[in-house]
Amino acid sequence: MPLKSPFQIGIPSTDILSYIFPQGSEPSGQPLWIDADDTSNSLSPRQLLHWVKRFAIGLDKLGIRQNEAVMMYTRNHIFIPVFYFAVAGTGRIFTGCNPAYGVDETTYQLQNTGANLLLVEPMFLDTVLQAAKKAGLARDRIYLFSDKPCQTTQGIKDWRTLFGSDDEAESWQWHGMSQQESQRTVAALNYSSGTTGLPKGVMISHQNIVANVEQSLYMRNLEQPFRPEDAPDERWLGFLPLYHAYGQLWSIVAAAKTLTPCYYMREFQYDKWLGAMQQHRITHIQTAPPVLVMLAKRPETEKYDLSSLVNITCGAAPLSKELQNEVSDKLKLKIVQTWGMTELTCSALHVPGGLDERSGSVGYIDPNCEIKLIDDNGNEVGNGERGEIHVRGPNVCLGYWRNEEATKNAFDHDGFLKTGDIATRDDRGWHWIVDRKKELIKVKGYQVPPAELEAALLENEHVADAAVCGLQGEYEELPRAYVVLKDASKGRVSPEDIQNWMARRVARHKRLDGGVKFIDEVPKSTSGKIQRVIMRQWAKQDAKDLKIERSRSKL
Repeated sequence: MPLKSPFQIGIPSTDILSYIFPQGSEPSGQPLWIDADDTSNSLSPRQLLHWVKRFAIGLDKLGIRQNEAVMMYTRNHIFIPVFYFAVAGTGRIFTGCNPAYGVDETTYQLQNTGANLLLVEPMFLDTVLQAAKKAGLARDRIYLFSDKPCQTTQGIKDWRTLFGSDDEAESWQWHGMSQQESQRTVAALNYSSGTTGLPKGVMISHQNIVANVEQSLYMRNLEQPFRPEDAPDERWLGFLPLYHAYGQLWSIVAAAKTLTPCYYMREFQYDKWLGAMQQHRITHIQTAPPVLVMLAKRPETEKYDLSSLVNITCGAAPLSKELQNEVSDKLKLKIVQTWGMTELTCSALHVPGGLDERSGSVGYIDPNCEIKLIDDNGNEVGNGERGEIHVRGPNVCLGYWRNEEATKNAFDHDGFLKTGDIATRDDRGWHWIVDRKKELIKVKGYQVPPAELEAALLENEHVADAAVCGLQGEYEELPRAYVVLKDASKGRVSPEDIQNWMARRVARHKRLDGGVKFIDEVPKSTSGKIQRVIMRQWAKQDAKDLKIERSRSKL
């Protein structure tokens, strides 16, 4: 039998705008989304709602239809919440593109979403124009997007030219959704590789977002020495990218719901990040294990006063208990682990926020959810046994955008999402992530699909065949390629040549930092599928060999 969460809560059934701005309420005028570099550059909920209305009127006038995607291509800034709430809150679909993407990756997401409007930070305009041309998006459907007015560039106008007037905004009102509408209406398309294959648009509904915010806040407040209404003031640092589900949930929606000031950083640079925490006396951050590695190992950490920091929520990738406890002891704070994936809106397991938990557990099942652990034979396993996590609950996505086959394969016959992550649990209902069944590689919290990198490698004139898998580094996985060269190329190119060639074509986190190894043949089944199990065995052995080599070189 599936294990149900020990916690059940009431979850509003409504759209995200009505959730944040309930009818009859007066929005706060206190700054909430604040530029970490220039605190005079900020937005309060009251200001945000006014901008949302003006932008929504512009979307109406432009003819952007319901259930049509609108894409942004930008680093973090304080007007992204305006974009998010105006697009999703009016029945359109928000989708964010990683600004580290190249032309081909951006083209793919444009074509897959079918976005008919794209807002781009000016510094990325050239990439977007090339991608738009390849995707068939007209130039007059591209606008510059920043937190400050922009001059027309290459014929592309500022997004503010779309806005309705202040007077129009006064009388404009969004459509409040019924329970059924909130459950079925897609609010966001966040891109994931699922368990296999190329990136897919994960359809996140209004109800998914509301549910996961409520679940996450409930778990955060659990076991605290105070009631939620008496909680000490908090200050968050919004450095997680806002095209990503993790950043959206906390730095946009949860910040709005809890009225927690969130200081936005345009991009992550370690020194600046430490300085922002010191300057703004940040109390809570949400992050991933690679950042904890920096806190533990890099010498810059000692140069800053981080004494205001009391809590770190860590998710997006596995975190060892050794690293968790090293940082906890060093900074004298609690690290609260969570587990989830894009298909779960953000999360489905949490350690209660008030506990100083040191075992490496990812905690209890979130409220109103249930989980079963399934072995390789399709049977549920008992406590202490390994099994793939299958999840059912109000935060589980609707499926994959325009991909019925992938959606069908993602769910079991009971409607549980098959996550690809392997866990164990004890008799208290606590869970530990112990392995990953799915093919994708986790790099700095991002999902990297091997199939995408393999397809790119096959475009190289020297490559006859290729397979990619994750090589476990000291603290994270790194993409590693096993390459079969064409006969004419043998002896003419090196592994480093292939590695450098790829680096120029993919986003930073997709580079082959695990190295390239030449092989005679990619192991495949009789049906032609790459035998991923063998690839992982190779990578595991290579990781050991490389570790031995590094140890010898230090002697």
